[in-house]
Amino acid sequence: MRPLMAFVAVIALLMGAREPVRAADSIPVDVELVLAVDLSLSMMPEELEIQRSGYAAALNDPAVVGAMLSGLRGRVAITFVEWAGFGDQAVVVPWQEIASLADAQRFAEQISARRRGGWRRTSLSGALAFSASLFETNGFKSPRRIIDISGDGPNNDGPAVTLARDAAVGRGITVNGLPLMTRIGLMSVFEIDDLDRYYSECVIGGPGSFVIPVFRWNQFLSAVRRKLVLELSGKMPGHDQQPSPTHLINARLVSNHYDCLIGEKLWEKQFGR
Repeated sequence: MRPLMAFVAVIALLMGAREPVRAADSIPVDVELVLAVDLSLSMMPEELEIQRSGYAAALNDPAVVGAMLSGLRGRVAITFVEWAGFGDQAVVVPWQEIASLADAQRFAEQISARRRGGWRRTSLSGALAFSASLFETNGFKSPRRIIDISGDGPNNDGPAVTLARDAAVGRGITVNGLPLMTRIGLMSVFEIDDLDRYYSECVIGGPGSFVIPVFRWNQFLSAVRRKLVLELSGKMPGHDQQPSPTHLINARLVSNHYDCLIGEKLWEKQFGR
């Protein structure tokens, strides 16, 4: 049933790239943010724990909380999603309004409380379609809607990632990326050396979209913290003036030469269609 629902979500996005109609009683916030985190089997248990604890710590960070409260309305809406193959997505923490340090701490505690094993495959397209659908009836409205997606490999399941990205961007959603380039997982045969460029060319999109790669796990918290501050404050990449051990790629590098089906081809080479 879940693969069918994800497929329907992708088709709905492709056929209806319009701004969704918001209910009159939707709560106005400065930003609506989906944190979409990779839970595929290529992630080792310790890596999954680093991700969860890293996001929880970042959401408690004074700079991140300050960015949440810095907007015109002083509040944002966030949800936390884990994903893997096509149709394998789960909302770990449902949409919540963050308008204080206590709200941010409560959200972070819910991330830390969940423990879930990994799923097969990597479907960035499924994750983007699922995440985009969550804005439809979340009870909030804002001028900025963002999907913050992290992962350790290219799309190898479901529709092409560019289709889901373009459909999301067509609905006014910005997609930012956090490629994990640590290459220590069980399925590193399906990873690629230039995952940061893949994310820049094939995954992210929308006004001010950007990529912050993670090359070593000890960089993860710093990268997530910087990314959240940029997204929640509305600052353009490169204007945050924050030191970071990672480099940042501003917006897409449209080259027309990058193969956005590289993940599907690696999977087919290993297992066939």
